[in-house]
Amino acid sequence: MPYVLSHGVSPHGTDWINESAAECYLPILHALDRLSHEGIKPRWTINITPILAEQLEDPSFKSGFIDYCQAKIDTAISDQKRFAHEGPLWMQGLAAFWQRFYTRALTQFKHQWGRSIVDAFRYFQDEGSIEIITSGATHGYQPLLGTDESCRAQIRLGVQTYEKHFGRKPRGIWLPECAYRPRYAWKSPVEPNSVPWDRMGTDEIIAGEGLDYFFVDSHMIRGGEPLGTYAANFPQLAEMFARSSKYFVPPEEQRSEYEHYVSPSGPTIFARDPETTVKVWSGESGYPGEEHYLEFHKQLYPGRLRYWRISQDKTDLGKKQPYDPYAAFEKIQEHADDMVRVLKSTLARYKGQTDQAGTLVAMYDTELFGHWWWEGPEFLYELARRIHADGDIEMASGTDVVETDPAKHMIHLPEGSWGEGGYHYIWINDGNLWTWEKLYPAERRLRQMARDYADGPAREVATQAARELLLAESSDWQFLISTFAARDYAEIRFKDHIDRFQRLADLADRLHLGSKMSAGDTAFLRECQQRDAPFADLDLSLWAAVG
Repeated sequence: MPYVLSHGVSPHGTDWINESAAECYLPILHALDRLSHEGIKPRWTINITPILAEQLEDPSFKSGFIDYCQAKIDTAISDQKRFAHEGPLWMQGLAAFWQRFYTRALTQFKHQWGRSIVDAFRYFQDEGSIEIITSGATHGYQPLLGTDESCRAQIRLGVQTYEKHFGRKPRGIWLPECAYRPRYAWKSPVEPNSVPWDRMGTDEIIAGEGLDYFFVDSHMIRGGEPLGTYAANFPQLAEMFARSSKYFVPPEEQRSEYEHYVSPSGPTIFARDPETTVKVWSGESGYPGEEHYLEFHKQLYPGRLRYWRISQDKTDLGKKQPYDPYAAFEKIQEHADDMVRVLKSTLARYKGQTDQAGTLVAMYDTELFGHWWWEGPEFLYELARRIHADGDIEMASGTDVVETDPAKHMIHLPEGSWGEGGYHYIWINDGNLWTWEKLYPAERRLRQMARDYADGPAREVATQAARELLLAESSDWQFLISTFAARDYAEIRFKDHIDRFQRLADLADRLHLGSKMSAGDTAFLRECQQRDAPFADLDLSLWAAVG
């Protein structure tokens, strides 16, 4: 979830976080609450990114979310009146369903969780139901950030923000996009005349911040070459991969995503299981594509409530059939049963091949459960109940595994991610190359500012400049540009943060040389601080030179 507060509403802006809160976070909390009352601790590992936690605790989100839920309730009531008069009656019933759903969300948010979704998740961590891990501060794409100082600042601020919100140090981290880079002589992919220089490996940065484990995609464990056809489309990637590959020898031994390993710097590596990935991730062959589940794309305007199911014809929105929550509920039971069978058979096959118990890591974007797949949170609830009742497999968080079953083998990882093609293509290509051409000189400039302006008259301005650069570093912008999902919005947002950084950096230079703030300068700084306000205690020492 990129920073969206004060940056638009609909279709791109605060609607993103409001939809996720109503459709994902609160339903997952509701599932955890019911499981807790049944004496079940599912031990899910949940990543709450620092930038998401900062937004969820912002007063503007809390008041805005209440208004959002009330608007949905009002829409549902209006739809009921309309359908009672005009028909069809089945839509009147579903409108009442939506009224109850958003009324429950509003009640839970205000009264059960005290207007703090972060505190609610903290409660379930403290009582042992889940483990919460951290991520890069603004989800910056680690292998492509231009300085080790920027890489480390993302992770260090992620750890600090976690401690602020959850009252303890994190044990694990979700690397943005599961993207990893080993130590090697790295060269900027957008600056042809740059000189290669020795970069820290991602595992070194993680270890330096006291983190115990992280996650990667399965192809990185196996050591395969991920590029495929993308090298021909974007030669800079081929050069980058060839440079890193000189320092990586494909393993002779058999590696498996059902074993966890130690990285050269110490943190444990977990890899994604492909079997369960397809079952839950795929809208074509996986559970979310079931015809009785709620259709995501067809909405009734202007209120944007959804009344139709996926149906047999998945592509023609005009042929969608009425949504039946009871029929969908029956399918949830079937799919939870099937997932247990998949988990058991996959682990049994691994044990038969290796004569040792395995660890299966099923990992997904949280927004899949509830937003894209409406029935997802209820599926998680039913799955947890079934695994709890089963005697052959058990649920465990990342720390549970690290502490009870320490990794037995150390491995070196190649460079890569969980993105399309297994490498960096989604985040650097002809469509978004210009973002890195802007970021790299800005990151070097911030490194210098952190050294020279940490004290003195330019400090406040330089700190806000750092905040703007953090927001510009979000991997969401390159992703949205590449996928065309919200390309215009992403381009505008990135340019805005870079432009603000440059103007603030220029102002900091002048202040350092003895100039005074003009009324216009002060107004601009205050507007930036109000508009882009996460990480209130941000400190320039985060970008201190890496030795």
